[in-house]
Amino acid sequence: MDALRGYGELGLGSRLKRVSEYLMKETQLVYNHFNIDFDPYLFPIFKIIINKKGVTNSEIQNSLQFTQPAITQAVNKLNDKGLIIYKTDAFDKRKKILFLSDKGNKVLEKLRPVWKCIDEVIKEYTLESSSSLIEHLNILENKLNTKSFSTTIINNIKINTTKALEIISFEKQYAKDFYELNVEWLKTFFYVEPYDEEVLSNPEHYIINKGGHIFFAKMNNQIVGTVALMPIGDDGLSELTKMAVSPKHRGYKIGQQLMQYCIDYAKSIGLPSLILYSNTTLENAIYIYKKYGFIEKPLEPDTPYKRSDIKMELDLKN
Repeated sequence: MDALRGYGELGLGSRLKRVSEYLMKETQLVYNHFNIDFDPYLFPIFKIIINKKGVTNSEIQNSLQFTQPAITQAVNKLNDKGLIIYKTDAFDKRKKILFLSDKGNKVLEKLRPVWKCIDEVIKEYTLESSSSLIEHLNILENKLNTKSFSTTIINNIKINTTKALEIISFEKQYAKDFYELNVEWLKTFFYVEPYDEEVLSNPEHYIINKGGHIFFAKMNNQIVGTVALMPIGDDGLSELTKMAVSPKHRGYKIGQQLMQYCIDYAKSIGLPSLILYSNTTLENAIYIYKKYGFIEKPLEPDTPYKRSDIKMELDLKN
């Protein structure tokens, strides 16, 4: 039983403090993993010095609204680490201006990809809509409790610095991957419907031989994701479908890369539009579809998937 959650809005300050301390601790683990000599608590002041390209203690205080003792303590730590240098103002010899040192600039280059990854993961963790700050905090903490923040960041950085993701077309040898990736996804979020089983077991018959396309995301000689463009009817309409990513590789935007590839490919061969069927419980997915330009359309009563409660379409002609 999480006592703080039981306190509702009364426990908001303590909840935010707990999340803050957890993220600071986990971020420190990331810095340690990559041998970066930095303290996450120094981030706000270090970032101000970077952005301002020369700043005084008073300017830092005005920008961050921190207490002067807190700023002085952080600046002293940055100085002890050799990350900053002081220069005397040309017009007022009493004024000391802070700049990054050579060491500070070298550390900054190591920090940039880490900060970029942290920013992306936090955005991914906070996409869901909610009716209150407490509810949103519950969602965030649930995600943080599912998988450690530091592990997610470290794995994400490793993926971004290893061999680039390659998207390839269907080959018979990958039919098993197509089936297994999709079945795993369906069993995780819903269940395998008879229509799913039929299409997944016979991708050449239902997709390839009808003029459709299946693509795979390949990384380090391993298939980590898949998606299909399946023709519907005789008017050139295709369904964006059967998208699945390996559980170990979720959270790294592989699905978005596959979707963008499909959209670009569909445009290149002159398809007028793409449709997809989904379920509104998949809030992250719906958000991403909308970001790529899909808009909601009336759902026909004879939809091929029982789990579908939303139909979306992307106009490729514009």
